[in-house]
Amino acid sequence: MFTKILIANRGEIACRVAATARRLGVKTVAVYSDADARAKHVAACDEAVHIGGSAPRESYLQWERIIAAAQATGAQAIHPGYGFLSENEAFADACAKAGLVFIGPPSSAIEAMGLKAESKRLMEKAGVPLVPGYHGADQDPTLLQREADRIGYPALIKASAGGGGKGMRVVEKSEDFAAALASCQREARNSFGSDAVLIEKYVQRPRHIEIQVFGDTKGNCVYLFERDCSVQRRHQKVLEEAPAPGMTPALRQQMGEAAVAAAKAVNYVGAGTVEFIVEQPQGYDHPEAMRFYFMEMNTRLQVEHPVTEAITGLDLVEWQLRVAAGEPLPLQQHELRMQGHAIEARICAENPDNQFLPATGTLQVYRKPAHAAFARGDVRFDDGVREGDAISPFYDSMVAKLIVHADTREQALARLDAALAETRIVGLATNVQFLRHVVASESFAKARLDTALIPREASVLFNQDRVGTPTAVAAAVAQTLLAERALEGGDPFSRRDGFRSHGLTTRRFDVDVAGDRLQATLTYGRDELTLALGDVQGPLAFEALPDGRFDLRFAGRRDTVQTWTTGETVHVFCARGATSLVEIDLLAHAGEGEGEGGRLTAPMPGKVVSFAVKAGDAVKKGQPLAVMEAMKMEHTIAAPVDGTVAELLYAPGDQVAEGAELLKLAVA
Repeated sequence: MFTKILIANRGEIACRVAATARRLGVKTVAVYSDADARAKHVAACDEAVHIGGSAPRESYLQWERIIAAAQATGAQAIHPGYGFLSENEAFADACAKAGLVFIGPPSSAIEAMGLKAESKRLMEKAGVPLVPGYHGADQDPTLLQREADRIGYPALIKASAGGGGKGMRVVEKSEDFAAALASCQREARNSFGSDAVLIEKYVQRPRHIEIQVFGDTKGNCVYLFERDCSVQRRHQKVLEEAPAPGMTPALRQQMGEAAVAAAKAVNYVGAGTVEFIVEQPQGYDHPEAMRFYFMEMNTRLQVEHPVTEAITGLDLVEWQLRVAAGEPLPLQQHELRMQGHAIEARICAENPDNQFLPATGTLQVYRKPAHAAFARGDVRFDDGVREGDAISPFYDSMVAKLIVHADTREQALARLDAALAETRIVGLATNVQFLRHVVASESFAKARLDTALIPREASVLFNQDRVGTPTAVAAAVAQTLLAERALEGGDPFSRRDGFRSHGLTTRRFDVDVAGDRLQATLTYGRDELTLALGDVQGPLAFEALPDGRFDLRFAGRRDTVQTWTTGETVHVFCARGATSLVEIDLLAHAGEGEGEGGRLTAPMPGKVVSFAVKAGDAVKKGQPLAVMEAMKMEHTIAAPVDGTVAELLYAPGDQVAEGAELLKLAVA
């Protein structure tokens, strides 16, 4: 076993690797950028080396600096984590030339699986099932059209060097193929430097099921069962679970053996994932009819590896370290067992109700449910941040991974919802409530899974407020009164029964709820408080609890509530969900007029990629105006109203701050 390793990554994966290394008595070296100088992963390691600026290309992608840091600190091996350099064959080769062990597969395996078309030709030779399609080198548009017509429609055009949904188009009929091909090639060329594509059958009701494989240097290779990753947005995973619901033992064995054949075809060593697309031709209730096809292989540890750890009781990072050190696999195929069901939810800084726009900001409140990190507990929380840390625009938007394990899927679903309900994040938008809506949706609860689940269930997933305006306003009023009582020292005039020596007193509270300005009236009676909000009126009662929560009773409901106030915004959490509202200070806002129209501002810090218009152009509401890039994703800025472009205030390539005005629009 190694005595010291360098972790060439950041965030939760760096913390994850460091935890296993510490348990095994292996010293760790962290690397960090300017933005990560005080990051959690830096504190989690025994040593840390600064490697450059905040942008990944200035730090985490600078492998010469990373290798130099490993040599300077005496590290014997480098763990690449996932993302950044984890699937870079040149980096793996550079490690070997520097006398360092790359804790991952051989560079030849990374290269072989790196190009979709090449890998599929390789898999075809290995007998791994492929989606009917064309993966040839001849990219003549006429030939590609002919192949698509042969395969049949709907057909899928995919960038050969692509990923993350870029360079991908679904074509419904032959006459649409040429335009879709040209668009796909442009995007592929801009994103990956190559416009080569492949053509495949578009699978109906597709599920995304992947097999965890592990190989060693002795020629052994096993599969550690499957994960279902069908719930996705923007072709990126949201929820992952193991085992896959509805999986039959026969299909599991077939997919597992196919995955091992794929790994052996490239002499694979270490942790890898073979991803399959699974067709459900007879619908969700006929798993015996499912057919699977090879999609791609990820030559690294996956973000969702904890669900495999939960059902097997294994530590996959430990296996990585042992295999990289030359040890054989700890277990053979016949010794591997599954127990129970596990689900992982990716908690991200983003706004699902605004097309999953990434969010940046400070984690002013960051409270997690009770958990047992890295142990086989009921709830596990993997993260790389702490309360007070900032989520910056330089890296991806994932804040944490919440993993639950239970005896059955139904119990795991209940445990996941309960853990999400206990998660408190204030300071930026997150998808926590969206995740709860997905878990509660009929499709997910009944395991009617495919990659279209989110758009299919959109009516119950987006713009949902499970708390309700009456409860939210009552909570804001109650927390104000509790704070005043604490300041006043509990004198008779701050009693919650509203006692006043001179009789009834009323008090006005103005709030903004989702853009609607509302007025609530609180009446202090001799024996009780009465709150009126529009047509809703009734007694208001509340009682402080020891842990900062309070018992709230209003409008026929009783809730245990927790609130935090940031500026004028009150964040309300209860078992049903979470919401926020703005308390309006009437004196502070007196005399304010309507906001200025015709302004288009950056919704987050990032880089201007392009403008689709120029000064003088007439535009319609909803028309794309500009593209920004932040957190590894592109976002289109659309016209909010009809108008004419008066002026572009930035140029493509410019970095802009959140709220920066990108262009001026004269409203029609």
